[in-house]
Amino acid sequence: MRFILILSLMALLYSCAPKPVETTAPPPVQLPVIAVVSAPANTYQDFFASLEGTLNVDIRPQVDGYLEKIYVDEGAYVKAGQPLFKINDRVYAERSNNTQSGLELAEANVQKAKVEIDRLIPLVKNNVVSGLQLQTATAEYEAAKASVASAKAMQGNARINMGYTLITAPVNGYIGRIPFKTGSLVGKGELEPLTVLSDVHEIYAYFSMSEPDFMAFKNKFSGNTMEEKIKQVPLVELIMADNQVYDQKGKIEIVEGQFDKTMGAISFRATFPNPGGTLRTGNTGKVRITHSLSAALIIPQEATFEMQDQVYVYAVAAGNKVTRKAIHVLGKTSHYYYVDNGIPAGDKIVLAGTGNLKEGAVIAPQLLSADSLLKANPLY
Repeated sequence: MRFILILSLMALLYSCAPKPVETTAPPPVQLPVIAVVSAPANTYQDFFASLEGTLNVDIRPQVDGYLEKIYVDEGAYVKAGQPLFKINDRVYAERSNNTQSGLELAEANVQKAKVEIDRLIPLVKNNVVSGLQLQTATAEYEAAKASVASAKAMQGNARINMGYTLITAPVNGYIGRIPFKTGSLVGKGELEPLTVLSDVHEIYAYFSMSEPDFMAFKNKFSGNTMEEKIKQVPLVELIMADNQVYDQKGKIEIVEGQFDKTMGAISFRATFPNPGGTLRTGNTGKVRITHSLSAALIIPQEATFEMQDQVYVYAVAAGNKVTRKAIHVLGKTSHYYYVDNGIPAGDKIVLAGTGNLKEGAVIAPQLLSADSLLKANPLY
């Protein structure tokens, strides 16, 4: 009887126990995908650059004295020969006057010595005086002429120093900072120049490339020497500090002969015309080097992600499973990467939502037209 009761209780408990709930897997997440297309492309790289005038002249005084006048202001454009500064010339004017007096005295001594020679010549012929006196007079005459030459040299030097008190522009250009004021004592020993005059009818843009960038740069252009390769480089652009493209294109002219060991980079110089004087010494910007490709794979940047300095995309494989693919980026625009390997043209990649994906995940692809994407965000 007890056994029957236990069985009845067990049956009752089993009938009251919750039944297992049948679960179903969530549907695959819907994500936009796009087929990779190939097209001609212009790739570019930007390199930070510092700008300098083709000629930067330190304006320094050649004589000592007090700064009497400053004829120009900082930032002014001046022409060659235009007065810039005036040093008080009173001392130099006095020296010039003194040398004139010395010259006149020396010339008078020449005339006196010549008269003495003329007087002695007939006396020597008639044996009235000895020839030694004539020789002495002749020597004095030559010494007097030498004194005249010395006096003329001193006068010329005094006039040169007098001229140095007016400092003029040696070239056309823009005036830099003027650290001295009227009344300042200036001279040849000053470490700081009166100003720097920049000839900016052309501008040098100095920039550097890392060793990997330099190797890639060399491989892009034909030629046996660096000079031959540089000739193949198309005109470069200058991106100014406000991100506007400068309206004149430049040319790479010089590459340094060796790498800077401390920076691991090599320096380049590009020259840009500057007819309007827009660019000045001290400006900064970016030099943009463009390289044309006959065909490149076009990958939207939003479809990519980075891991350990490598760029990846998620390709859609059989069964709509995604697989991570590394791509090699040749260049980029505002919206796209140009790629030469890692994924073939025609393969589909996930366009958005890659941050939540894992290798092997199954998605519900929503195919978008590459043409519509390129219309919304053109290559150029």
